[in-house]
Amino acid sequence: MATPTTLDALVRQKLRTWPQHPPGLADHDMGASGAWLRARPNATTDADPPYLKIPGTNRLRTIPDGLWLNFGGTAHDPFVDVFAIEACGSFSNLLDKRSRFAPSMHSLLAVCPLEWLMQPVSAANPMPRWRYTGLLRQAPLMPLMLPVRDLRVMYALRPRQYAGFVSTQIPHAHEFFAPIEALIGPEGWQHPTLRAFIARTSPRANFWDFGNLSAA
Repeated sequence: MATPTTLDALVRQKLRTWPQHPPGLADHDMGASGAWLRARPNATTDADPPYLKIPGTNRLRTIPDGLWLNFGGTAHDPFVDVFAIEACGSFSNLLDKRSRFAPSMHSLLAVCPLEWLMQPVSAANPMPRWRYTGLLRQAPLMPLMLPVRDLRVMYALRPRQYAGFVSTQIPHAHEFFAPIEALIGPEGWQHPTLRAFIARTSPRANFWDFGNLSAA
C-alpha cells in the first residue's frame, strides 16, 4: 500500500480500518431500529459511495472524510442517523466544513447509489447492503434517498488549531472536536478514550440511565 502524501489521505487510510459501526456506538443505536453501515471512506470496489445533499440540488454534495449511516424506521417511513468525521488541516478548512453542517432551515438527504447498495457489506459479510439496512423487502432498482433524522460530526484538528479552538469557541450541539492524533494514532479505533468519546455523540447520552433509579 502506498504511503499517504496528505493529511486527508492518511486519515482516510486509517478510517478504512474502522468497523461498520462507529467505535463506541455499537451498543448505542441512536434510537434507530436498523443497522449501521460505513459509507465512507469507500472500499476499493465502491464506484460511488453515499453522500449528503440538500433536497433539490444535483451539484452541491457534502462528502465527509468519514461517514456512517444508521438506517432506521420502516419501509414507509425510513430515515438515517449520521455520524461523520472531518479532518481539518487549517482554520479556513474547518470553517468551510463546519458551514456544510451548520443548522439551517434546509433538511439533509443521504443518497445511497444503487451500485453501492447492491455490493456486499464487507469482505467478511457477503450480504448485500440493501438487505442489511432492514428497510427494503426486495432489491432496489434506483438509488435510495433518505432524510437525515439526526446528525453528529467529529472534527479532527492539528494540535495548534485544536488548542486555539478549545480555548475560544463553543461548539454547536451536534459538533465534537478532537486532535488529529486521535484518528491516526497507532491504536486507531480501538483506543479506549476514542471509543468513549464517540459514545458521547449518541443521543442516548442525553437521557437519564442510572440503573434502579426511577422518577417518583
